[in-house]
Amino acid sequence: MNGAQDLGGMMGFGPIAPERDEPVFHAEWERRAFALTLAAGFTGQWNIDVGRSVRESMPPARYLASSYYQIWLDALERMLLARGMITSQELAAGRALQPARPEIRATPASEVPALLLRGGPSLRASEAAPRFVPGQRVRARIFNPAHHTRLPRYLRGRTGVIAHCHGVHVFPDSNAQGLGEAPQPLYTVRFAATEVWGEDTTAESVCADLWESYLELAPAR
Repeated sequence: MNGAQDLGGMMGFGPIAPERDEPVFHAEWERRAFALTLAAGFTGQWNIDVGRSVRESMPPARYLASSYYQIWLDALERMLLARGMITSQELAAGRALQPARPEIRATPASEVPALLLRGGPSLRASEAAPRFVPGQRVRARIFNPAHHTRLPRYLRGRTGVIAHCHGVHVFPDSNAQGLGEAPQPLYTVRFAATEVWGEDTTAESVCADLWESYLELAPAR
C-alpha cells in the first residue's frame, strides 16, 4: 500500500528533531492505547500484519496530522467495530452497553508477562531451500499493491546484494489479507546508498529485510 506511512526518501517534511530523554509515553492515554491494543490483539481476532495494514489505510492527510498513538487508537477502534467486538454506540458512550461476547477470551493479567516475553515469533520450520545466497546480486521488484507490503517504495527497482538469509518467516502481505501465513525466506539485502539516493548522499549503504517474492535476480552487469 503506497500510503502516508511510506515516507522514505521524501522531502518537505521538515527536519527531524529527536527529543532528549524522550519518555516511552508522553501522556497516560498513550499508555492505555498501547495496552488496549495489545489486550485486543491477544484475543486472536486479528494478527500483527492486519493491525499494520489498518493503520496504513488511514487517509494520508489524517495520518500525517496524527501522533503515533492516535494512529494506533484509530486503527484499534476500526478493528473492534469491524469484528463486532464493540458497537458505534458504545464507542460514542465510552463504555460497554451490552454483555461481552462469551466466545472471545480475555487474557488474565497473570498471563500477560509470559505472553509479552514470548512475543510473536514469525520464524517457521521449512525444508525449502532459499532461492538466493549471500553475495548474490538481486533487484527489488517494482509493484504497487493495494494491500499491505513490507517492501519500501524507495527500494523498488533498486539493485543490492544478499547479506544474510534469516530462514523462513510469515509473509506479511498474505497474512495481512487473511490469506494465511504463506511463509517464505527472508533476507537482509544491502543497497549502496548511491543506488538508492543518487550521488547526493553522505551515507555508505542501507540494509533492508526483504521477503523472497520481493526480489528477482539482478540483470548481468
